[in-house]
Amino acid sequence: MVSRVAHRRASLASSALLAVCMSGPALAQSSSPAQSLLDSSFVFNVGGFAVSSDLKGRLNGQAAANPDVDFDKSFGRENDANRFRADALWRITPAHHLRFMYFDDKRNTSRALAEDIKWGDYTFLAGSNVALERKLSITELAYEYAFVHQPTYEVAGTFGVHYTEQQITLSGAATVTDANGVATSVAAAKTSKTLPVPLPVFGLRAAWAVAPQWYLEAQGQWFKANVDGYDGKVTDIRANATWMFSQHFGLGLGYNRFSTRLNVDRPAFDGTLRVGYAGLQVFLTGAF
Repeated sequence: MVSRVAHRRASLASSALLAVCMSGPALAQSSSPAQSLLDSSFVFNVGGFAVSSDLKGRLNGQAAANPDVDFDKSFGRENDANRFRADALWRITPAHHLRFMYFDDKRNTSRALAEDIKWGDYTFLAGSNVALERKLSITELAYEYAFVHQPTYEVAGTFGVHYTEQQITLSGAATVTDANGVATSVAAAKTSKTLPVPLPVFGLRAAWAVAPQWYLEAQGQWFKANVDGYDGKVTDIRANATWMFSQHFGLGLGYNRFSTRLNVDRPAFDGTLRVGYAGLQVFLTGAF
């Protein structure tokens, strides 16, 4: 009798242990696909942009201050341009995160100028065909602290460094003025200026798993300072919606507006620059 009871108890214990072992994976997978974007250690977005850009600036020459140049007016806007952006988040703990962002924008165009363009020591002449090559890259590394973290929503503050590098190259018929104010005509002149701008940014991000497969996110970042010859302002606003078609992957649609306004007083660049873009992004999301 005792052995029969002991055997029954052992069978019940084995069944209970087996049920616990089998329920572990089920519990681990109990969160919805949208919630996985709030729980996973690594989350990334990779996608392309359809953007409208804004590029205005002034580069003073050695002998004189120049007027502002509206590159969009002189060379036309790029409403249908496609660009690339990648975002990644490493959730070290539920509260402490690291974020990385990279944006790349390149454009090559040429046009017969309606009016002169004065850029540095170069004056590109109205009526001549002038080529513009612009390269914009933005890299950000930020620390993020989630002061609210719940199974279906999260609110976090960020602090990081925005590194923007803008290169503008102009080529065509121009006059070149030296430091003494003497101008020389050049049939195939070319000038290229690169402006690297490292600026810190502060931000706020909120995310919400509104349904088992739907995830909404909004983020804003900004900074304004006068540091080491850079008097700058950065604004970066982004909102997106993601449909998680599986536990680990989803498709998203978002809107991003970015602008930088700078007054620069440095040997390599003396002038002002306003760079911005705004548009829709379609991206692939992964969570692991």
